[in-house]
Amino acid sequence: MSASDFRQIAIRTESGKAERLFRAAVSAFCSLTRPSRREIAQLEDLTLPLFDSVSVESRRYVAAALSECEYAPAALVRRLCEEPVDVCAPLLVRSRALSDIDLIALIGRHGLPHARAIARRRDLNPTIAQLIKALEKPTLVRVRQPEPIADVAGDSAEPAAAAPSPPNLPGSASENARRRLRSMMLAESEATSVNPFVGSATYSKLRETALIGNAAFFQTALADALDIDFSTARALTEHSSYVSLLAALRALDLSEDRAFLITVAVYPREFPHPQAIRIFLDRYRLLHHEAALEKLLGWRAETVSRAVGGNAHVAANADQAPDGDKASLKAS
Repeated sequence: MSASDFRQIAIRTESGKAERLFRAAVSAFCSLTRPSRREIAQLEDLTLPLFDSVSVESRRYVAAALSECEYAPAALVRRLCEEPVDVCAPLLVRSRALSDIDLIALIGRHGLPHARAIARRRDLNPTIAQLIKALEKPTLVRVRQPEPIADVAGDSAEPAAAAPSPPNLPGSASENARRRLRSMMLAESEATSVNPFVGSATYSKLRETALIGNAAFFQTALADALDIDFSTARALTEHSSYVSLLAALRALDLSEDRAFLITVAVYPREFPHPQAIRIFLDRYRLLHHEAALEKLLGWRAETVSRAVGGNAHVAANADQAPDGDKASLKAS
């Protein structure tokens, strides 16, 4: 049975089964010594759709269990951390699944209650610790002012008088912390935006061809971007679900919003409600770039194999696909 089968059983029967399934799935996961990516994804697929139907007590139980789990699923942890602090405090204090950027975002959305729990973390980033202190007592946190620069012009024997330090104005500590946090987030954004496969022009081509609604145009653009043949690109977009396309977009290292825009243009019927969008984003975050690249290497190997075997091969950079391939894309 798949995670979807178990979930449907729980939904169709009394709410108590959903509660037990939710708890049991997490307990079983926490007993694994080193869960695989597939097992992490299965847990996400099972528990996230049940999340809104289980009690606060079950959420509190799961948060406490995952706080001790070394390989806790990041998407489920982030979802739990949006709960009130009395539910998610163990995760805020101990979970390794939360990055510095996650912690900053949680403080920004939930304020002091979450911030105070985060302040109890071991090895907390000093900049985040300073932000929390600034939120607690903004007028009492002292900010070290830059040291004055000595006047080295000329050969004067008398040292230049040190410039007086500006007063420590109320709110200056929190503003200083915010500046340092912005620089942290910018640095991480730049580090994760390096993409050896796709540029702005390639993304624009994927987006525009997806929005046209003609399958062949988008499949040709996808073949160009991935450096695979047309038949392989067509196969990626003719499945009933977007799983293969998601892996292709992750291999291109597109941001979440760009990947979602393309996917919803190709598979509009897969997103009938906000929960479907959340599931897509959770799946995209869980799919590691390296795993997607492995899939891409397999697709490229298939392309080479067909070419060597003498099968019909359509160039990836062809402007048009053969007439037989120009079928309209089925979104269902």
